[in-house]
Amino acid sequence: MSERMLKVGVVMDSIADIAYKKDTSMAMLWAARDRGWALHYLEQGDLFLRDGRAFGRMRELEVHRDSTHWFDLGDPTARPLAELDVILMRKDPPVDAHFLNAVYLLGFAEREGVLVVNPTQALLECNEKLFAQQFPQCCTPTVVSCSEPVLRAFHAEHGDVIFKPLDGMGGTGIFHVQPDGRNLGAIIEMLTERGARQIMTQRYIPEISAGDTRILLVEGEPVPFGLARVPMAGETRGNLAAGGTGVSRELTDRDRWLIGQVQPMIRDKGLMFVGLDVIGDFITEINVTSPTCVREIDDQRGTDIGGLLM
Repeated sequence: MSERMLKVGVVMDSIADIAYKKDTSMAMLWAARDRGWALHYLEQGDLFLRDGRAFGRMRELEVHRDSTHWFDLGDPTARPLAELDVILMRKDPPVDAHFLNAVYLLGFAEREGVLVVNPTQALLECNEKLFAQQFPQCCTPTVVSCSEPVLRAFHAEHGDVIFKPLDGMGGTGIFHVQPDGRNLGAIIEMLTERGARQIMTQRYIPEISAGDTRILLVEGEPVPFGLARVPMAGETRGNLAAGGTGVSRELTDRDRWLIGQVQPMIRDKGLMFVGLDVIGDFITEINVTSPTCVREIDDQRGTDIGGLLM
């Protein structure tokens, strides 16, 4: 495939509104452009289905390494997605009904031979927080429930816990509840929407003070450096979107053991680009929708992760 000019589509949030200095999708698009491949831009709302075929209102895309002018777009044209060789699904969560409907439409393009990264079946199956729970040996004690008694019992057992929604991103909706249980009832009521919504609670991992490390896998193989996202003072969230600071570090023996536990399933599901979130000795999430942190690692280590993926 690499010996001819590929046609690469990207489904993403508005390219005009990205954070230029750290956007991972840009690293992928630059890597594709450097290979001479043709780029086509779509937003989620540009996808549509007609008589059983997936279409998109595509715009030709040029990308530049220029913080004041990083893209040019052509005029939109409605064309079959099957005209593309590859589609990068880079729409950020939440994984809501709009996201899922877009994935269903991309599945029609897959059936016509388009390579979607990551594959649509995996995107539908792998909730980023629940997917990690298929590897309990890699996780801190965890409960998923919408029942206040069940959630309260977990807090009573472990004392120091984290509560979070199943569909959040960037650290949104994460609460640290200490042994005194302050605001426990209000937090459970809000996150579960009074018992109507499943949430996750996990035993608190104190090593978060040293950072929540993102480890990237390309076709199941780890990039040799992770990005430790170190929380701001007084915070329990290391997410860069929540003010954390990204510091690249080499992978540890424990990291490599965790990777070995998840590699077979990741490869079996055809997941080409995955981000593991690791705190201390434990995986907390397996990101499959729109993994990030490529730019920070590349900048600090001189890697070319987008090139590896291409």
